[in-house]
Amino acid sequence: MLPDGALLPTLLTLKVASLATLFAFVCGIAIAFVLARREFVGKEGLDALLTLPMVLPPTVLGYYLVVLFGRNGWIGHWLDGQFGYSLIFTWQGAVVAAAIVSLPLILKSARAAYEGVDRNYEDAARTLGQSELAIFVRVTFPLAWRGILAGTLLGFARAMGEFGATLMIAGNLPGKTQTLSLAIYDAVQAGEDALANSLVLITSIVCVVVLVGSSQILKVRHF
Repeated sequence: MLPDGALLPTLLTLKVASLATLFAFVCGIAIAFVLARREFVGKEGLDALLTLPMVLPPTVLGYYLVVLFGRNGWIGHWLDGQFGYSLIFTWQGAVVAAAIVSLPLILKSARAAYEGVDRNYEDAARTLGQSELAIFVRVTFPLAWRGILAGTLLGFARAMGEFGATLMIAGNLPGKTQTLSLAIYDAVQAGEDALANSLVLITSIVCVVVLVGSSQILKVRHF
């Protein structure tokens, strides 16, 4: 039984992390395939740019998000003008922040997994008249699935723990944008040690389960 004050942040965090991971997964596996299988000018520069959220201070990343998605930002101004909508101080903004910080983990894992696939299998499928899409679905992805799934689980754990960027773009509104990491910060600041301990325990258990699952997936030898 979750203590009072823990249920809403837990449910919101799981929703935000799940949606963010789904978005990062779709984008990550597509971009990683292009990086692993295509040669073009600026390839490594693009890879570095997409990996940047993994090493930037969260507040710097949050600032960039505010510049982009604020009402006067490049994307935010367009959203406000076209739809009268803003991501600032919404749970959707938290999803965007979490997706961006989890993307590099999925991207790097997926690229390494694709590069580890023997391209002779893909060439053999081409000689059988398979389309590029069919080759990806039937050959490349099944052979790379372990690395991709392991990276996705790590991305989910990272999305769950996002703090700085989420705080700057989504704020810290209880019941609306307050995720577990933000709720822990508030509980500590308010001296509510019992609540803080419960929230920390919940977060730790979920992350340990995810990490153990990721480790076990990498040990699987056969699809």
